Amino acid sequence: MKISAKARYAVRLLLDIATHQDDGRPVRTAELAQHTGVSMRFIEQILQPLKRAGLVRSIRGVSGGYLLAADPAEISLARVVRVIEGGLSLTLCTENPGCCERSIDCASHKAWARATQAMERELEATSIADLRDEAKTSSATPQPKD
Repeated sequence: MKISAKARYAVRLLLDIATHQDDGRPVRTAELAQHTGVSMRFIEQILQPLKRAGLVRSIRGVSGGYLLAADPAEISLARVVRVIEGGLSLTLCTENPGCCERSIDCASHKAWARATQAMERELEATSIADLRDEAKTSSATPQPKD
C-alpha cells in the first residue's frame, strides 16, 4: 500500500494548521498553500472530508480560514488516512476476509494481517501534536555547519 499524495498532504495541512493557529487566528487557504506547497484548489478538496470528519472547521469572511476542530493530540495519522483513503488495510482480504475463500487457512493472509496491524498501531500512536512537537524540536536544534 502506498499512502496517496492526498493523505500525505492532509497530514501536512493539519500539521500546518496546528503550528500556525496558536494565536487563535484561522489559517487562510493562501497561507496553507504558501507554507505547504500544496495548491489552493487541492487544499480545498483535501479539507472538505477533514471538515466532514470533524477534524477541521472553517470560518468564513475576511478574517476567515481553517482551525483544527479537535485537539491535535487526538488526531492520529491513522484517523487522517482513514478519512482520506477509507481504510488502512494492505490487502483487500485483510479488509474483508470474506472476499477470499482461502483467507482462513492462507499463510500469506495472516502475514498481511500482521503487517496491517503493525502499520495501524504505528499510525495510531503518532498524532499531529507529535509531529508538531518534533518539528519544533528539530527547528530549535542548531544545524552543524559544513
